[in-house]
Amino acid sequence: MIQSLLLQTRPSRFIMSNGPKKKLTQKLKKTLPVTGPQAPTLYELMQWYCLTTNTHGCRRIVVSKGRLRRWIWIVLTLTAVALVFWQCALLLMSYYSVSVSITVNFQKLTFPAITICNMNPYKYSVIKPYLAGLDSQTVQALKEIYGYVDPLTRRRRDLQMANGTSELEDNYFEKIRLFKVNNMTENQLHTEDLITQRRSRMSATVVHKNTVRDSGNIVGYKLCDPNNASDCTVFTFSSAISAIQEWYRLHYMNILAKIPMEKKIEMGYSAEDLLVNCLFDGKSCDARNFTLFTHSLYGNCYTFNDAQRDQILESSMGGAEAGLKLVVYIDEDEYNPFLITAAGAKMLVHDQNDYPFIEESGTELETATETSFGMQLTESSKLSDPYSDCTIDGSDVPVKNLYNKKYTFQICLYSCFQAEMVKTCGCAHYDQPLPDGAQYCNYDEYPSWMFCYIKLHSRFVQEQLGCQSICRDSCSFKEWTYTRSVASWPSINSEEWTLRVLSLELGSKLEKNLTKYDVANLDIFYQDLNLRTIAESPSSSLTNLLANFGGQLGLWLSCSMVCVLEIVEIFLVDSLWVVLRQKWQKFVKWWKNHKQGDREETPGYPLPAMVGHDNPCLEEEDPPTFNTALQLPQPQHCQVPRTPPPLYKSLQIQSTFTEQPVDSEDDIEYM
Repeated sequence: MIQSLLLQTRPSRFIMSNGPKKKLTQKLKKTLPVTGPQAPTLYELMQWYCLTTNTHGCRRIVVSKGRLRRWIWIVLTLTAVALVFWQCALLLMSYYSVSVSITVNFQKLTFPAITICNMNPYKYSVIKPYLAGLDSQTVQALKEIYGYVDPLTRRRRDLQMANGTSELEDNYFEKIRLFKVNNMTENQLHTEDLITQRRSRMSATVVHKNTVRDSGNIVGYKLCDPNNASDCTVFTFSSAISAIQEWYRLHYMNILAKIPMEKKIEMGYSAEDLLVNCLFDGKSCDARNFTLFTHSLYGNCYTFNDAQRDQILESSMGGAEAGLKLVVYIDEDEYNPFLITAAGAKMLVHDQNDYPFIEESGTELETATETSFGMQLTESSKLSDPYSDCTIDGSDVPVKNLYNKKYTFQICLYSCFQAEMVKTCGCAHYDQPLPDGAQYCNYDEYPSWMFCYIKLHSRFVQEQLGCQSICRDSCSFKEWTYTRSVASWPSINSEEWTLRVLSLELGSKLEKNLTKYDVANLDIFYQDLNLRTIAESPSSSLTNLLANFGGQLGLWLSCSMVCVLEIVEIFLVDSLWVVLRQKWQKFVKWWKNHKQGDREETPGYPLPAMVGHDNPCLEEEDPPTFNTALQLPQPQHCQVPRTPPPLYKSLQIQSTFTEQPVDSEDDIEYM
């Protein structure tokens, strides 16, 4: 009442002064009901939302009369919300799914690149001086195991002469011990050295390259860390053939790592030596149509229709006559007897921009046969993120491509392993390309490289290096599937004149009588010109996804996307703000009580000055509203000053005439 009186009597003071006006406005707001985001409690905020939202189910929960009806609407609303979440989750999953379409087109096709290698990488007569010591000790190992006697052929005599005239620079048995295993129990082995015949017992980690038999000759070799003699690994084999080949190959790669690349190209087969006859689409071709490709294990390989050519060849029709025909000279007499136990050539069909992993994916060509390959081309493409984890060109994969070819998953794996090899062992393995600033491993400069490589490769196979998780599949690739057929070639009736003509074509390169086991015939062609395309496409577009979301919201909750944004605002923003405000008020109240307690406990602290207090029963406030009246505190028990009772004695009428004198002092009553 006093405030309203002040407003009526002195309005100009509050208008001219912003400070009192602001305080008065805040004072008035405290007495009014607060709704909306500024509500003091979550309950009042939710009640305001249910009354103002367009979502009918929430409104019915508040305005419904009766507890049963209210609970029914709560259950129905929650069920509708659950159905919306379920349906929207299904729609979201279908959005990230793809549909695969297969189309077949008849058109002129690009002829693939054909890489062909002799299975023997280098001519044995040329590389023999580098391998003389290794071959001699290999023969000695076979003699100790099986009593092998080397036949005195022309080649063996040359080998013995070379061994007799040159001193052995390396003792390969000391670098990698080769022994027979007499008994083995878990990691305990009883061995016999092949050279010294010394028997010993060793404890080491055993790796079984093949299934080890309980009885018979078990051969193995041992690799140890030069810096830690107790850290050793033993590789056992059930067959001496596998053991000798693995042991020989380890030393062989170490020798090749020290030979310059130019020298290795000279020791390999030239295109004129390997390719005797060539036809493509009925037209003659020769070595000039092939590009040199140097492989670490197969030496000089040659690629037909490579990307480096000026013009990529195409096939205008299917059938064997429109394909490639090759006659390959194998020259089996120049094969390394300990490195290669099979004779023939290896062939791989690939895209012009792909690296030919001929060791892993190549197909063997037999000698004395005609091998035909009928091809079918399939182009596949996948959708990248967010539909799959594939990569378009490998630029987003944190692995440097060492092959300078189109990115593939296999290239990424080998590049990752080579990088880890250089980082861990200090040198690069001979099988993969050489990174910048690194060099290939060899015994002289890196004595422990072989043991380091074995342990690192074991971790790589067990997916402990992380390469398999870093590398990703390519989103697009080409695949040639083919049907293979083999026939004896040349036939008995045509063998004589065919081999004579081939001998004349080889001319001075041939120093022996040509046999059918020295040559192989290859036919490769498209069976038809049907291009099969496998492509992925999104099952649903973004527009359809949003439309489906709106349909589900309207069907189950009778609301739109604006209502969804309103829900996000209320339940995330406003609710969080209400909770924070309540926490802050509690903290402020606690802080004031804490400070007041510290003042009371401090000795000598001056007592607060006496101040007046308002009577809670006489507060000058405006009449409360209905909502605030319900929240008013209960009146305290206080005694309100009242008007004193009247002096009833003074109202008595006395007689004027009395018999006794009246004492004036007794009649006076003090107030």
